[in-house]
Amino acid sequence: MTTGVTGRLGGIARHARPRGPIETLAEVSVSVESGLASDFRGAVKPGGRGRRQVSLIEAGDWAAAMAETGHSLPWWHRRANLLVEGLDLPKTPGTRLRIGQVVLEITQECDPCSRMEEVAEGLKAALTPDWRGGALARVIAGGVIAVGDTIEIIEG
Repeated sequence: MTTGVTGRLGGIARHARPRGPIETLAEVSVSVESGLASDFRGAVKPGGRGRRQVSLIEAGDWAAAMAETGHSLPWWHRRANLLVEGLDLPKTPGTRLRIGQVVLEITQECDPCSRMEEVAEGLKAALTPDWRGGALARVIAGGVIAVGDTIEIIEG
């Protein structure tokens, strides 16, 4: 993995509870203890490793899934936290990304679930190949991130 490769944070979204409404934000505080502020997935459970604290999806992958299914839904319908523009997300667990002051470590692929079929017919299948559904990450260093921040691969 090449370090120093950069992209841009194109969007931020969170939801306070499972199946809850999505809230899009211009900026958000991110912490090691709770992921994105007020997002239900971010809190590390006692004895847990926080592998699913933050979810990321590439703008290009979402666009490809929309084209494949014939839909034109906004990216947050994927229920991901961060929209990545201009950067191929690393498909290697352990790779670290810096967004502003925040450091995230990729933990695993974000496999699309059956919920995606409720969003749009054919979406689960369209998000399945080649990590198109995105990546999950844990927070290594917290801070505040904002739409437009640079995303950089810092370790691979």
